[in-house]
Amino acid sequence: MFEVLRKETLGNADYGWLRPRYHFSFAGYYNPERVRVGTLRVLNDDLIMPHKGFDTHPHDNMEIVTYVIDGTLTHKDSMGNERKISRGDVQYMSAGTGITHSEYNNEDDPLRLLQIWIFPDQKGYEPTYGDKTFDKKDRHNQFLHVVSNYDKDGAIHIHQDVNIFVTELDEGKTLEFDIGEYKYIYLVNIEGKAIINGKELHYGDALQTDKNITIKSLENSHILLLQIK
Repeated sequence: MFEVLRKETLGNADYGWLRPRYHFSFAGYYNPERVRVGTLRVLNDDLIMPHKGFDTHPHDNMEIVTYVIDGTLTHKDSMGNERKISRGDVQYMSAGTGITHSEYNNEDDPLRLLQIWIFPDQKGYEPTYGDKTFDKKDRHNQFLHVVSNYDKDGAIHIHQDVNIFVTELDEGKTLEFDIGEYKYIYLVNIEGKAIINGKELHYGDALQTDKNITIKSLENSHILLLQIK
């Protein structure tokens, strides 16, 4: 199985202050063929306008990972955390028994981020929050392992056996990725253009596969991928 998902075929909306691209059914977008992949429930590519954002709202029993692409995200939550994160930074929450938070773009430029929701391996965890800043060199022409479960070596640990990697590739660079023990790879071509197993992916495209992959960048490219069971 090797399925390329063009950005034009994903769920799209325009709320004025928010322009999301939905990889899976979410909010007002429902596609019975695109509800989840294994434990991956949500992947939203959100563009948030200046001085706008998500007011305080609740979550529970979900592992939530946010990857900032451009701009600065301001986070506040019911545990007393108030944080700002920027390009290449990762925010994570185990919503567990319940948490409320707000997410805002308080800056003068648009904010683009990927919001990822993953089902936990069980319900009822104590809520936790964290974020981590990474140097661009750590993902330059190589895979940076940003998220895993507690038994593996991701920089961030969540309550599910999922791995998340990111890379920024120079034009002409080639990387290979092994699916390993996992059932699926889900990949987002965040920026740029690349050929993956012979298929060309542009800005915003995605793919889902159960095969090992070879990525060759046709121009400077920025990629996020997940290994999922």
